[in-house]
Amino acid sequence: MADMEEVDLREPVAELITPKKTQAYRAIIESIFFDHFVEGADDFEFAREEIEVTAAKIGVKKPKNLGDVVYTFRYRRKLPDRILATQPDGKHWLILGAGDARYRFRLSTLAYIQPTKGLLVRKIPDATPEIIAQYALTDEQALLAKIRYNRLIDIFLGVTAYSLQNHLRTKIANYGQIEIDELYVGVDARGAQYIVPVQAKSKNDVLGVIQTIQDTVFCQSQLRYSHCIARPISAQFMANDVIGLFELTFDGSDVSIIRERHYRLTKASAITQADLAVYRTPEPD
Repeated sequence: MADMEEVDLREPVAELITPKKTQAYRAIIESIFFDHFVEGADDFEFAREEIEVTAAKIGVKKPKNLGDVVYTFRYRRKLPDRILATQPDGKHWLILGAGDARYRFRLSTLAYIQPTKGLLVRKIPDATPEIIAQYALTDEQALLAKIRYNRLIDIFLGVTAYSLQNHLRTKIANYGQIEIDELYVGVDARGAQYIVPVQAKSKNDVLGVIQTIQDTVFCQSQLRYSHCIARPISAQFMANDVIGLFELTFDGSDVSIIRERHYRLTKASAITQADLAVYRTPEPD
């Protein structure tokens, strides 16, 4: 197993995606898809260089950043309707990395992680330093900070967890370059040790399973974490200052949700006796 290698991802996150650019990206990814897709296929690869070749073939402007086409349909936009129409019932197309400058279309049972409506919101005394809330530059940064300062990973998983590194940029075999929003290590009452990758999204974004797959593969491929139990977490800001946390698992084929909790950080005085009575009620296994 290869150890960690940090690389420059040069992510296209900040690039402005205009309607005209989106239309061009849709035409490119649709053409590439149908160049490879055959009826009944659930997995096939394509090369990054095909993006440039396809743009010339269909007569659209070559993207300045070829990787931004893939990034757009991984995280920002849904795939074109013609591609979605090929999905079998209960399956969704994902675009995964497949090594250096290569990508893989693959069918998956779960594509996006949506918070459950009506789930109990648990009030937690807010320990976030006010100066952190004041100067956080993005919703994602603010979410990661609130999780860290309020020890929500500890509370959610029932382990003592420590932030090891945030925005870890690295490379893994067969997937290529990835970024982990924050990486925790932890230990439980038995002494068992954990590696906990966290992905975070604002309330206007959607949690996807692609990052969960990549985070899990990264943790399992690193020699230094070979004795740790990987427990990938997804976190999202929701309406009314609620933080949703999801523990996920990847079995090598599909991602599944193990547990979900919703928390609201608040003043200690706002947590009532009635709230505490509800929290004392044992949960079903």
